[in-house]
Amino acid sequence: MTDSIASLRHKITSAQDLESVVRSMKTIASSSIGQYEKAVHSLDDYYQNVQLGLSACLSQSTQLEQPAVIVNRSQKHAPAIGAIVFGSDQGLVGQFNEVMVEFVVDSLAKLSGNKMLWAVGERVESRLIETDLKTEASFELPHSINTITALVGEILIELEAKRDQGLIDQVFLFHHKPEVNSVSRPVSQQLLPLDAAWQQELVAIDWPSNNLVEVMPDQDQTRRSFVREYLFVSLFRACAESLASENASRLAAMQRAEKNIDEIQENLNQTFHRLRQSDIDEELSDVLSGFNALS
Repeated sequence: MTDSIASLRHKITSAQDLESVVRSMKTIASSSIGQYEKAVHSLDDYYQNVQLGLSACLSQSTQLEQPAVIVNRSQKHAPAIGAIVFGSDQGLVGQFNEVMVEFVVDSLAKLSGNKMLWAVGERVESRLIETDLKTEASFELPHSINTITALVGEILIELEAKRDQGLIDQVFLFHHKPEVNSVSRPVSQQLLPLDAAWQQELVAIDWPSNNLVEVMPDQDQTRRSFVREYLFVSLFRACAESLASENASRLAAMQRAEKNIDEIQENLNQTFHRLRQSDIDEELSDVLSGFNALS
């Protein structure tokens, strides 16, 4: 009986320690969600301004029939479809990575041709390796807003190199996006090529004022600068949204864990008190028996 009570005490102490860890992780996740969501909201206006700049440049371009940016520099090989997949480096995020991999597999299955994937995050990379998709070298997932810029630069350099070699043409982004009524949902975006359909969509954007827009004399250089900013902000926002979603998933997982720990603690405490009371009753019974025997 004593060993059982000691074992229960140990389990109760372990549950309390685990609950403390879960609460700390909840606090960290909540704090991280705030900074990433703030970054996403800050990018909205900037992204809109970049789109307006591109719209102005393309509206005055005389070559709308052809892509304003070269999208395939080599025809030596049949270009593959490239995909950047954002996931997580750490666990305790529920089905965050599994849902993303399933979404990627289903989305790319609808497209013909070879596929070439880059994973951002060790956990999602390990899930992608288990599929039939070809996975290139992965990227390390940033752990703060300040390190996202470096990651975006690495991705753009890698894409540029593969496109210069004619290995890829179309490039898609896959990431989780925070939702109001749910934790997040997987989404995709075509990043490249910047084709005629993409240009026509930008040209159709209404200018926010009645003033006539005028592009600087070197329209080609201005247009290329806006394109670079468009690619940068698209990748930056995708990464920030993915990190916000990851921490939201971790927060939800920790809330479920905390609820389970509370239920376990309640059951352990009830069992402990029941056994303790039984032990006390047994000791009292022995005392009474001894007293009666002496009497």
